[in-house]
Amino acid sequence: MPTVLIVDDALFMRVTIGNILKEYGFEVVGEAANGKEAVLLYDQLLPDLVTMDITMPVMTGIEAVRRITAKHSDANIIMITALGQQSKIKSAIESGAKDFITKPFQPEQLKEVASNVLNLT
Repeated sequence: MPTVLIVDDALFMRVTIGNILKEYGFEVVGEAANGKEAVLLYDQLLPDLVTMDITMPVMTGIEAVRRITAKHSDANIIMITALGQQSKIKSAIESGAKDFITKPFQPEQLKEVASNVLNLT
């Protein structure tokens, strides 16, 4: 069962993403409300997958991706973005994120992107 760390400053988004991924056989091993928490939790949990919001307080998702991938080049991180953040998506991918999904999204889209990133298909 692949493990996932969910990073979003909105609790309802963490719950929503967690419920979707659990339904598809993922185990949610941690949640973080900002990039700083995400970096610390990644080091502790070493999850198979991370879903990372871009815009968060304390530390942005892009900065968190940079810090995680600097230590863990094999990290599988999917950015979760709002519409209109194309330039930020480019920065996130250049920083080491493997893929992205735009809110609002369908559960199947999240499953497909997660499965592709982890080569589960």
